[in-house]
Amino acid sequence: MAELGFHWPSLLVYLVNFSILLALLYIVGYKPILRMLNDRTERISNSLKEAEQVRSDSEASKEAMREELDQARQEGQVLISQAKELGARYRDEERQKAQEEAKVFLKRARKDIERERDTAIEEVRQHFAGLALAAAERIIERSLDKQSHMEVIEETLQQSSRIMGDN
Repeated sequence: MAELGFHWPSLLVYLVNFSILLALLYIVGYKPILRMLNDRTERISNSLKEAEQVRSDSEASKEAMREELDQARQEGQVLISQAKELGARYRDEERQKAQEEAKVFLKRARKDIERERDTAIEEVRQHFAGLALAAAERIIERSLDKQSHMEVIEETLQQSSRIMGDN
């Protein structure tokens, strides 16, 4: 081998040096690098698990919010329908009150009209009675012939129409 340029004692020293260097690198470099890579792999795995957990929590929160929003919409619809119902009931009650007030007003107005009519009829009766008495007095003052009767009636009617026209 010496012919090939190999020197056995040097080769043996090189092999021992290489083995020592390899053992030192294995102890000093390889184990810490493997430990660091394992730690990094574990951190990445944990991060992925946490990300998956956060995503599932986010989905659950999103679903819960969606359900709460749907429930709030339903409650809002219920409140709107209740408000419409209350508004309709209030409107009906107010309409009923207005109709009752109108009935009371009409009843009162009819009573007032009837009273005024009765008063007017009574006044006409009293006036007519006065006219009849005046006509009777004139008839009695005059003779009782038919011509005088007719004249007194005509005269009384003319006076009453003048009196009624003045009022």
